[in-house]
Amino acid sequence: MPDRTEILPENFSTQLFDLFSKRWFLLSAGDFSAGKFNFMTVSWGYLGVMWGKPSAIAVVRPQRYTMEFLKNCDSFTLSAFPEQYRDALNLCGSKSGKDIDKVAATGLTPVASETVSAPAFKEAELVFECRQLYKDALRKENFLDALIPPKFYPENDYHIVFIGEISRITGTGDYTK
Repeated sequence: MPDRTEILPENFSTQLFDLFSKRWFLLSAGDFSAGKFNFMTVSWGYLGVMWGKPSAIAVVRPQRYTMEFLKNCDSFTLSAFPEQYRDALNLCGSKSGKDIDKVAATGLTPVASETVSAPAFKEAELVFECRQLYKDALRKENFLDALIPPKFYPENDYHIVFIGEISRITGTGDYTK
């Protein structure tokens, strides 16, 4: 398992464009201590500063099972994994936690986070613990590029945007300056 240590935001370093689009994350929401949580693969989002706080932005379609947990809890985590877990990430992006036990199916090990109720994963090499600050739905009428809605939202299932303050980062030495 990766040896993660705490990373201060000012010491975090990586190829940002690779994290979401090529590496992917598992977004986890819910309450680990109560055993009520779900997780899903996300490949769209941002890391940066919002309202003077280190922040993560993730988007989730409204029909996803994880949405129930995001709406009812105040936090989420984003966990990145070594390439050897690609099959597990694929499963988490193609199967619903309503239909299968993702923990059993993937062999991943949810663990308690330090600052939020949502779990992280023992096998992750990078974890962002995030406290929700804002959420809202993307709206068709607000797209300035008219080609985006028909291409990405043919069923009008616009993503819900979640902005979270990053309360803690843990990662391997690959993610520090």
